Amino acid sequence: MAHSAAPTTIAPVITPISPKAIAPWAAFFGILMLVLLYFVGAEQGATAVISGEAVHEWVHDGRHLLGFPCH
Repeated sequence: MAHSAAPTTIAPVITPISPKAIAPWAAFFGILMLVLLYFVGAEQGATAVISGEAVHEWVHDGRHLLGFPCH
């Protein structure tokens, strides 16, 4: 009596990503998030980098959604 072998599945090899490869991307996105947080949370009035109300109007709803006061 012959026995047939069950099909075997080979698991894919997942190689870990080193922290050195992630560090530049983490720094880039961290700085990008800080700039975005500044524009949403603080870009108005005396500390404004860009004069006028254009930035304030563009981020107005996001400012309220995140709990920043603006009026």
